[in-house]
Amino acid sequence: CYFAFSLPYTYTDLQRYLHGLNTTIRGALILRRSVLCRTIAGNICDLLTITAPCDSAAALLNRVAVIITARVHPGETVASWMMQGVLDFLTSDSPEADSLREKFIFKVVPMLNPDGVINGNYRTNLSGNDLNRR
Repeated sequence: CYFAFSLPYTYTDLQRYLHGLNTTIRGALILRRSVLCRTIAGNICDLLTITAPCDSAAALLNRVAVIITARVHPGETVASWMMQGVLDFLTSDSPEADSLREKFIFKVVPMLNPDGVINGNYRTNLSGNDLNRR
């Protein structure tokens, strides 16, 4: 019998979810997925940029950047479920989401510690460091 604090949310779950977001026509217009860095184990740490399309670079400079991150501690699986909800909303066609994308550039790192998540750590990365303390 196994007990969990929350439903698991794996690195593979995140990659499948992000692939689905990125392959829609709407996603291609408002979402840019890039690699923030590679982890110690060589896994990708994703960086998402979400904003409304813009006619000029000057107009983009007037938008405020908002940074949202999750899963610095691998054991906080609830954070991944919350982040998925945030991403669902920010990429939706709701008028509120449209308004936010017109005003802001969202920089989102949905899983800051993928190595820890993959290896089942609770608070640390592969080198044993708590990334909130480093």
